Amino acid sequence: MKVVEIFESIDGEGIRAGFPVTFIRLYGCNLNCSYCDSRYACENNVYTEMSISDILKVVREYGHKRITLTGGEPLLHEGVTKLISHLIYYRYEVNIETNGSVDIHDYGLTSNPQLILTVDYKCPSSGMENKMLLDNLSYLHEKDVLKFVVGTQEDLHRAKDIINDYDMSGQCNIYFSPVFGSIEPKDIVKFILDNKLEDVKVQLQLHKFIWNPEMRGV
Repeated sequence: MKVVEIFESIDGEGIRAGFPVTFIRLYGCNLNCSYCDSRYACENNVYTEMSISDILKVVREYGHKRITLTGGEPLLHEGVTKLISHLIYYRYEVNIETNGSVDIHDYGLTSNPQLILTVDYKCPSSGMENKMLLDNLSYLHEKDVLKFVVGTQEDLHRAKDIINDYDMSGQCNIYFSPVFGSIEPKDIVKFILDNKLEDVKVQLQLHKFIWNPEMRGV
C-alpha cells in the first residue's frame, strides 16, 4: 500500500478529539479541494510501499488502541478493506476519514461496532460539491460523523439545507469545522444558534492550535 506517514498524536477533530491515536495516512485523492491541508499526501508521488504486515508492525510499536485511517482518500486503495479487517481482528477501534465521494456501502463499512465513519460533505467553497454521493448519508449510524468544513456563509447555509433535507439530525454526529483562516469560529456559532441547529457541534482542529498549523506528523 502507498503510505505517506504513520505517526502517533491526538485526534485533532471529530468524535474522538483529544484521544491518543495512531494515524495511518495513505497516498492519493480523487478530489482537489480548494482548502486542502494535506496536499502533500496527494502530489509528487512521495510515499512508501508497505505491506499490511509492515503497517501492523508499526501500529503495534506505537501501542495505541485507536487508529485513524486518512489520506488523501484512503478508500481508493486496493486492499484497504483487508487492512481494515486486520485492524479490526486485532481489536483496534478504527476511524475512517473519507471525503464523501466514495460509496461507503460498497466497502461493507457500515455495521461494525469497531468502525467509525467520518464522512465529509464538501460545501461550495471546496469546489468539489458536485462530486458528493448523497446516498452515503443514509448509511451513517449513531456512532458515525458527518462533517461540514465551512469557509463562507454560503457553506453554512448549504450545510443546514443538507441536514434538513436529508433529516440527518439524530442519525449521526454532525460537526461544522471552519476552513482554517477563512471564517471566524464565532460566526459559525452564531449561525448555529440563530438557526436552532440543536444537533450540530462546532469543532476546531486542535492540532492547529497546539502546533504550527503547517506542521506535519501531528
